[in-house]
Amino acid sequence: MAEYKKTLLMPKTDFPMRGNLPNMEPKMQEKWAEMDINAKVLERTKDRTPFVLHDGPPYANGDIHMGHALNKVLKDMINRHRSMTGYYVPYVPGWDTHGLPIEQALTNKGHDRKKMSIADFRELCKEYALDQVNNQREQFKRIGIRADWENPYITLNPEFEARQIGVFGDMAKKGYIFKGLKPVYWSPSSESALAEAEIEYKDIKSPSIFVAFKVEDGKGVLNNDEELVIWTTTPWTMPANLGISVNPEFTYVVAKVADRKFVVAKELLNTVAEKNGWEDVQIDREINGASLENITAKHPLFDRTSLVMLGDHVTLEAGTGCVHTAPGHGEDDYQVGKRYGLEILSVVDNRGILTEAAGEFAGMFYDKANKPICEKLEEVGALLSLTFFEHSYPHDWRTKKPVIFRATPQWFASIEKFRPALLQAIRDTNFTPEWGETRLFNMIRDRGDWCISRQRAWGVPIPVFYAENGESIITEETIAHVQDLFRENGSNIWFQKTAKELLPEGFTHPGSPNGEFTKENDIMDVWFDSGSSHQGVLAERGMNYPADLYLEGSDQYRGWFNSSLITSVATNGHAPYKGLLSHGFVLDGDGRKMSKSLGNIIAPAKIMQQYGADILRMWVASVDYTADVRISMDMLKQVSEMYRKVRNTLKFVHGNLADFNYETDYVKYEDLREVDQYMYMQLQKLVQTVRTAYDNYEFATVYKAINNFIATELSSFYLDIAKDVVYVEAPNNHARRAMQSVLFDTLNALVKLLAPIIPHTADEIFGYMAWTTEESVQLTDMPDAVEKDNYEALTAKWAKIMTVRNVVLKSLEESRAAKVIGKSLEARATVYADAETKAILSEEAIDFSQLMIVSEFVVGDLADATPECVKTETVAVAVVKAEGEKCDRCWTVDPTVGHNANHPDLCERCATVVEENFADVDLETK
Repeated sequence: MAEYKKTLLMPKTDFPMRGNLPNMEPKMQEKWAEMDINAKVLERTKDRTPFVLHDGPPYANGDIHMGHALNKVLKDMINRHRSMTGYYVPYVPGWDTHGLPIEQALTNKGHDRKKMSIADFRELCKEYALDQVNNQREQFKRIGIRADWENPYITLNPEFEARQIGVFGDMAKKGYIFKGLKPVYWSPSSESALAEAEIEYKDIKSPSIFVAFKVEDGKGVLNNDEELVIWTTTPWTMPANLGISVNPEFTYVVAKVADRKFVVAKELLNTVAEKNGWEDVQIDREINGASLENITAKHPLFDRTSLVMLGDHVTLEAGTGCVHTAPGHGEDDYQVGKRYGLEILSVVDNRGILTEAAGEFAGMFYDKANKPICEKLEEVGALLSLTFFEHSYPHDWRTKKPVIFRATPQWFASIEKFRPALLQAIRDTNFTPEWGETRLFNMIRDRGDWCISRQRAWGVPIPVFYAENGESIITEETIAHVQDLFRENGSNIWFQKTAKELLPEGFTHPGSPNGEFTKENDIMDVWFDSGSSHQGVLAERGMNYPADLYLEGSDQYRGWFNSSLITSVATNGHAPYKGLLSHGFVLDGDGRKMSKSLGNIIAPAKIMQQYGADILRMWVASVDYTADVRISMDMLKQVSEMYRKVRNTLKFVHGNLADFNYETDYVKYEDLREVDQYMYMQLQKLVQTVRTAYDNYEFATVYKAINNFIATELSSFYLDIAKDVVYVEAPNNHARRAMQSVLFDTLNALVKLLAPIIPHTADEIFGYMAWTTEESVQLTDMPDAVEKDNYEALTAKWAKIMTVRNVVLKSLEESRAAKVIGKSLEARATVYADAETKAILSEEAIDFSQLMIVSEFVVGDLADATPECVKTETVAVAVVKAEGEKCDRCWTVDPTVGHNANHPDLCERCATVVEENFADVDLETK
């Protein structure tokens, strides 16, 4: 018996079926490093239009987590795509390297900051930060992120710090920088002021107290036997009380309760009465809120009065309508107190300990003082009730401990002075998703002045000098000199030299007749560091400014997006970005935040060790990153299965091009069979869909479109029918070369379209595509979608054909289940169709037997359909066994099997192919 398998043109490729990504990828990355792929990409595209995605700096502390991985892969996919679509894409990765976490890390390692100079401690901080940078850099490289890794920007680098000083100087010159005594978020656990971006909210249990203030001077409106009732959840601020705020628009009542008379807002009376257990409440009279202005009440704990003031911050949402006002411990309190000329009294020190201003409560930690203060209030008859409740409260995002509002002398960046310009800059920015505009707009519209000073050691010093008379010195001359010093020596020189040594030689000032000067000891908020990166990186390196895109997590609307906008608009009048793109957070498979306590952390390193970076990257591409996303090992397993299908399809297509030579074998579109033209058209539609999706940063659309194309158009259709042609026909058969031509275009397109998502795999198979001349797929361009005149007609016609094919496949499946046939090639399919469809199915130019993968295809009139047919409105299909014998080579059932005496087991087609092309093949079974 002859062994005709030897005459089949089976796929041949060395491209491995198994990716073995954890082992393959590091080798691929070594190859990229040896060839300096980033430099080669930049050299190839240097004359193109620049596209700058400016990297928001991750904090240099610890291993990278899934949020880092999501962020960097999104950026990398954008950059890789842009560099393949007509752009020059320099990407400079960065790191944020100043701040408290690094100080704490050194303390945890046993370094006692108080036993060494600040300059020496800062050197240790620098060493630690750079170690962390190197650690994270290697992890990012392992994910396959292409970047200028040898020249990143690091916020501790002298040139960056010098630029940051320039930003501060420009803002100071325009009057946007000032020093003031204002309440700010203060972290006793960090002993430093905090910015809004450094605050997170957690639920805590707090006391809720109602306190009565006896009227001292009622101004003829209130009597001395009446009491104003306030409500507060911070009893420790009672020693700082200097006033009571009321709303001039509200109506207040004097309510009789037993032998006392209390003043509260009329609309809140019932609620207050219920909370305080008042019974038989009688309203003595109503009073307009505005008439209460300038009344004074006796402070229940101190020998002083509290002034009644008018403020529109007083609401009816909670409390009594009479608001406890401590100007040193609240923003609204500060504003109203300032308007009425009250002292800005703060009764807490840096560590959260009550000061001498708190009287008998001095020396207590603020939270511990709540109980004795309440006891004292009760003792003097001022405490009306005490309960406890849970509520959301601001915490230090680093130490995870509560913060307080505390007035301290701080440096501020004014927002109010240029708020309209900030809001206009937001309107001029493109946002993805669109809701980002509203979010950032509202944050800027509502935010107060930015407290930019921190009482820490590790950061960029605030470049301010003080004259002998205490006057602040910030001049163009001093700023420029400090910039030069920092650029040459780094900012540590500020802590190594005296103020006089840091000033320009011969510097004089009217406030220092003796020539003596001091310097500021505070450092800048780290958000000022990263917020200055448009100058420290874009301007410093001559890159696009504004950048084309900033891309970070949605928390950065109050962080880097926010601080960068402020510094850029303040110094240059426009946003630092043309577009903002934000992504959500990475949650576990159940939608929970990842945490050590829950034990649900999935580290990128674990994924790469088990699956490989390309699987991680495919997961990123598969999710709707604009919202929070979920990840689990089961989800990664599903992505891995999808990767396997993609890889095997690429392998199969490549294998079927083993004997194809583009120069001699390629069939032009006009000469393709119609089925091949249809497939070519479907490929072009895919290219258009994917290119548009990439342009719009819609990576899930890219992922879905490519996978659907591979599963539906390729695997379930074209590659299925290709076997009867590419394997069976003569090597140079026109139909075979036509299909190979389409497969050639398909493989070239798919590898390039996939390159931004799975660059390791794309470059791996690219190395097996012998016809390519480039070293890497990264040195090629994306395919352009090709339009042809007959696409519209082809689409309409083949929609009908594919509908018929689906009905035929369904009928074959039912016949297989009913044991009428085994494999589909044992079948004869009869399609009864309406006139329009019948005309199409009768075209001789299309091999419908091949298209349906049956041995015989017959067309009849719809009216002749038999009852057992599988039917739709336009067609009915009947399946029976085909007549003839099975060909040993192509497996079709054909009446011509046996007609050729030399090859009695073959159909005439196969016998001819064998005799004309494989006469020298030994067909004997071994």
